[in-house]
Amino acid sequence: MPSFDIVSEVDLQEVANAVDQSNREISTRYDFRGVDATFENQKDQVRLSAEAEIQLEQMLDILRAKFAKRGVDPSVMDIKDLEHSGKKYYQNVVVQQGIESDVARSLVKMVKEKKMKVQIAIQGDKLRISGKKRDDLQQVIAMLKEADIEIPLQYENFRD
Repeated sequence: MPSFDIVSEVDLQEVANAVDQSNREISTRYDFRGVDATFENQKDQVRLSAEAEIQLEQMLDILRAKFAKRGVDPSVMDIKDLEHSGKKYYQNVVVQQGIESDVARSLVKMVKEKKMKVQIAIQGDKLRISGKKRDDLQQVIAMLKEADIEIPLQYENFRD
């Protein structure tokens, strides 16, 4: 029986490259001259630090642009609240990996509402879709690509 998996994964090496490029751009930009502003990559999150709130907003724009250039969907950025400590402002940007359970349930509901002849199962942070015909699976992929989902999805492990 044909099947495939729906996942939401991010290449962390590309995230690290985007952070490095963002740090390089800040060191060369005129509006950041003499300002202590940095991007720090910490496993699955990026920590921004600057001397003013407006600089953090500019840094977020730089990071979004670098993510897009490196092929990382900027919608995986979960921007946390601003922190203020002493003379510096900090902001954490969490890189979301996997499909959360509430999003997975909404995807299952969406597929079931269309009454397609497929079985869908939640397996941890991914979804397994299986059906009798390959065409049914391709219809599910087409339907999910057209749907407005807040996280980027990848379709992998297609088996006949």
